[in-house]
Order: sequence, then structure tokens, then C-alpha cells
Amino acid sequence: MNVKPFDAEKLFDPSGKILLISLICVLTLGAIAVEDASSTSLGRFGLLLFPLLSSMIASALLGIVVIPLLNRLKTGQIMQEDGPQAHLKKAGTPTMGGIFFVPVAVVFSLLWVNFSDKTVAITPELIAVCLVTLGYGFIGWIDDWQVLRLKSNKGISPRTKLTLQIVLGVLFALWLFWHDSAVVTHISLPGGLNLALGWLFIPLAIFVLAAESNATNLTDGVDGLAAGTGAIAFLGLAAILAPLHPDLAIFCGCFSGGCLGFLVHNHNPARVFMGDTGSLSLGGALAAVGLASDNLWALFIISGLFFVESLSVIAQVGYFKATKGADGKGKRLFKMAPIHHHFELSGWSETQVVGVFYLVNGLLVAIAYFGR
Repeated sequence: MNVKPFDAEKLFDPSGKILLISLICVLTLGAIAVEDASSTSLGRFGLLLFPLLSSMIASALLGIVVIPLLNRLKTGQIMQEDGPQAHLKKAGTPTMGGIFFVPVAVVFSLLWVNFSDKTVAITPELIAVCLVTLGYGFIGWIDDWQVLRLKSNKGISPRTKLTLQIVLGVLFALWLFWHDSAVVTHISLPGGLNLALGWLFIPLAIFVLAAESNATNLTDGVDGLAAGTGAIAFLGLAAILAPLHPDLAIFCGCFSGGCLGFLVHNHNPARVFMGDTGSLSLGGALAAVGLASDNLWALFIISGLFFVESLSVIAQVGYFKATKGADGKGKRLFKMAPIHHHFELSGWSETQVVGVFYLVNGLLVAIAYFGR
């Protein structure tokens, strides 16, 4: 399965990627502004614009202070030897960057909800989402710290990491079920349909949290990929949530801004990686917002790229096992999984892969927003 590279390197160089993602964000905010044009207030446009910009600036400035500190603490990334050989030169780049942009998003969301219109307030759902986000970030931090302590790219065992994710998912699912079972146990689907789940909501919520956090974790394998696609996904979700869940929309706007601020330091060539501290937080936050707001269908569409990354790994492993011969060797469906590495090994540069993924994610956000 070969995918030939295309001739658009200039469009997707580091500066081009930032311009591209900025254009997607401007178009999204522009669509919101058009819908709010009849309003005498700033409406949803102002609700999202200022939290996004302030979080972006704060995250970018904080990175200037934190990244040298991470370097002094010798938090250099240990690269996988079986990964793309071109990535080996990135060894030593500080990781654990999630420790500065994730708290910025959480704190600014709580501040902006207080400063917003009187109709917006800090709700139990917002507090719960913030706690889940920090909780998944802490799980990621444990893994990152173990990698650095042992000077190995293994970290904590996959079973331990998944167990911690499930435990946190159980707590959040049970709280949602107890707090607002009349809402969360009915999943809204396209066409005005509602699927009644009852107590089956609990295992579904646990699965969504674990799947989303692992999907974003797998996506974080190329400079600027997880941060940029995360910024686009959060902004799209914020636009959808703004009319009925302004508190969670502000949270998403702040997280989008935090990702953009982090991208200032994470674009190719990256000066810092987000690590599991950032990538698990990113997925946990998206899943928690989708569950708390009854927007799982929109989340599914917006997160389509993340799930394709996960499915590529599952398909690769499954195909290898299915074709395994007596010698213990099997065939590979892709040159390497997750699928962004397959494109790299097919001749695409990192900037080309990231640029195309941004466009795809922007298209998915547009489908979710205008098809709601």
C-alpha cells in the first residue's frame, strides 16, 4: 500500500502550517459570527474568541519559561528504535510539555466563565470535566516520568495505564449517571433520534474515555500533529456546544487556545513534545465534554481522524497475527502504524503529513458543525 507524496511542501512548511490552522480557526469563528449577526451582543463569537486568544497567548508565553526548565531537568525524549529512523535525531527534545498548556486551559476556562455574561456560570459538569482532564494528565505524567526515570521509552505497562484510565472513567461515568441520568442515558443521534441506554451508558462512557484518550495519544507522533488537530477539534466542539452549554464551550475554546499556544513551540522542528501528560489530557477532555453535553455523535465525527489512527494500529496488529506463519513472522498491512508513520515511510515529509491531517480534521469539524 503505497501513497505517493505530493508537491506542496511550501504550503505545509512550519509557518504554512500555523497559517493553515489559523485560517481554519478564523473560518470557524467566522461561521459563528455570521449566525450571531442578528444579535446585539457578541454572542457565541465573543464567548469563544477571547478565551481562545488569552489561552493561546498565555500558553505560548509560559512555554518560553517552562521549556528551558524542562531542558535543565533533563526531560529529553527517549525515541523508539523501531520507529521511523528520521525521528532518531529528535532524541533529547524535552517532553512532558502538557504540564504547561493543560493547566492554562483548565484555569482560564474557570476564569472566563466567571467573567462572562451572567447567564454563564461554573457548573458541576464543568468542574467534573476539568477534574477528568487533570486526572488523565496525571496518568500521562506518571508514564512520562517513568520513561525519564528508567531512560526507556516503555514507561508504565500498557495494562497499568489502561487500568488507571478505566478507573477514572468509571468514577466519571458513575457521577454523570447519578448527577443527570435523565439526560446522559439518552444518546442524541442525527435526525432527532434518541437512543435510550439506561445503565448501559456507564460501560459506553468508560469505553469512550479510554478510546479517545488512547487515540489522541497515538496521534501524537509527528511534530505539531496532536496539538494542531486537537486545537481544531476543540474549536469545532466549542462552536457546537455554545448555544446550550456555554460553560463547556468556553472550556473547549480555552483548550483550543492552549493547543495553539503549545503549537508555537511544537511545530516542526519541535522544541518540546507534549508527552502523555498532554496527549492523554487532550483525549480525556474531548471525551468528557462529549459525554457531559450529550454530543457523542458530534464528538465521533470531529474525532474521526484520531479513531482512524487507532484503527490503523488495530488493523496492523490483527493482520500481522492473522498472517503469521510457522516462523512466527506475519505480513504488515501498513509500512508502519499509526498511519501517519505509513505516509512518512511512503515518502511524505512530516510537514506534508501534518498539513493534510489538518485539512481533513477541518473538514470533519465542518461536517459536524453544519450537519448538526
